[in-house]
Amino acid sequence: MNFVGKVCVITGGAKGIGRCLTREFAKNGAKVAFIDMDKEAGEENLAFIKSHGGEAFFFHGNIAEESVLRNFVDMVIEKYKNVDYLINNACLSKKGILSKCSYDDFNYVLRVGVTAPYMLAQLFLPYFNKGASIVNISSTRAYMSQPDTESYSAAKGGISALTHALAISLAHRVRVNSVSPGWIDTGEYYDENYVPQHSEEDKKQHPSGRIGNPKDIARVVMFLCDEENCFINGENIIVDGGMTKLMIYHNDYGWKLEDIK
Repeated sequence: MNFVGKVCVITGGAKGIGRCLTREFAKNGAKVAFIDMDKEAGEENLAFIKSHGGEAFFFHGNIAEESVLRNFVDMVIEKYKNVDYLINNACLSKKGILSKCSYDDFNYVLRVGVTAPYMLAQLFLPYFNKGASIVNISSTRAYMSQPDTESYSAAKGGISALTHALAISLAHRVRVNSVSPGWIDTGEYYDENYVPQHSEEDKKQHPSGRIGNPKDIARVVMFLCDEENCFINGENIIVDGGMTKLMIYHNDYGWKLEDIK
């Protein structure tokens, strides 16, 4: 895909899926502006992108703070004037009710995972170019859960709902979609020497026969940003190797329910 001359803003771009997104957009010609709390990793990623011929700008800051969001937007607009794509990727977990996730911790996750994407959409709204696109990174955990995941699951449920709400509010101005990753092994985007060690069972439980990798997500995000796909709006695309479609009952495929509280 060709994004030459386009301006792409990415949150949580220093590591993991966000790092992959910054590199893939830059490789395909976009000017990338990304924000992250990890200054060392952000600067390292910035240097990597530039050393491979890409154009990028890194802002160090915590998107849970409104002042940081405003300063980041001001600097992006000062540098690039307008924006084509906003990828709301950043989120985190403070676990949940079994770990006694506190009021403040729960709300902190929501500020990062839901409030910040809303505010960035609002702050960038006057500066979106024609054909602009917002892509929110949700999760299959918005629809299914493991125990003790309430803070993250609530944030991902929130960003999924925010997606279709924004798509309607911003109709004819900005398209808004989301992507819900399943199990994505981000190890190589934390450690360049990382070697995956997945069991055969890990792979075979996925109908696609493997664990996902960050480029699986990047390809879908870029697909949604491409103006040729402009009839897709307000949608969520699940990228999980088919896992959310797999029904499992006691004694299916050797799986047994051994304990429930």
